[in-house]
Amino acid sequence: MALVNEISTFLQQGRAPKVKELVAQALEEGVEPKIILEEGLLDGMNVIGEKFKNNEVFVPEVLIAARAMNAGLEILKPRLAQSGVEDKGVAVIGTIKGDLHDIGKNLVKMMMEGKGIKVIDLGVDVAPQTFVDKAIENNADLICCSALLTTTMGEMKNVVETAKAANIRDKVKIMVGGAPVTQSFCDMIGADCYTPDATSAADAALAFCTNK
Repeated sequence: MALVNEISTFLQQGRAPKVKELVAQALEEGVEPKIILEEGLLDGMNVIGEKFKNNEVFVPEVLIAARAMNAGLEILKPRLAQSGVEDKGVAVIGTIKGDLHDIGKNLVKMMMEGKGIKVIDLGVDVAPQTFVDKAIENNADLICCSALLTTTMGEMKNVVETAKAANIRDKVKIMVGGAPVTQSFCDMIGADCYTPDATSAADAALAFCTNK
C-alpha cells in the first residue's frame, strides 16, 4: 500500500500539509480508515518513538511529527467514528499540583496518542481530586502523573490515596514519571508503573489498555 507508506514517511518528516493531503487522497481511493490510522499515522509515530528512545531524534522532531499526525487525524477522525474504530484505551494525564512543567507530559501525551490511546490532558498544577474526578468522568483506564520538582512528588501519593478512596483502583492504573521519579518511589507510593522515558510510557500504557 504505497499511499499508506507515504503517509508514514511524510509524518516522520513532520510534513503536516502533505500528511493531510495524502490521508484525504487515501480516503477518496477507498482505503479503510483503520488501515490509514494503523499503517500510516500510528506506524510513522512508532518509528519516531523508537528513534527518540535511541537518541536518533530529539524533542523538536517529535513535536513536529506529532503535529503532522494530528493534521492527519483531523481528516480521519469523522471517518473512524463512522466505521466504528474505537480508541485502544483512555488516559487522563497531567502535571501534579504545585508543578508547572509540561514538556515531558506533552511528549508522553503525543506518544500515547501515537499508540491509538485517547488522552485527556488536564494541563499543569493538577490537584489529586481532579485526576480522579476526570478519570471517573471519562471512564479512563489510566491516570498518568508527571513531576519535575522533588518538592511536588509527594502529591503523586495523594493521587493514589484519592483513587483508593474513590474505589477506582481496581479498574484504573496509575502511572508516574518525571526526572526525579524512580521505580522505588513508584513502589513506595503504591502506583502501578514508572517508566524513564516517553516511548516506554506509551508502550506500558498500551499494554495496560490491551490487557484490561
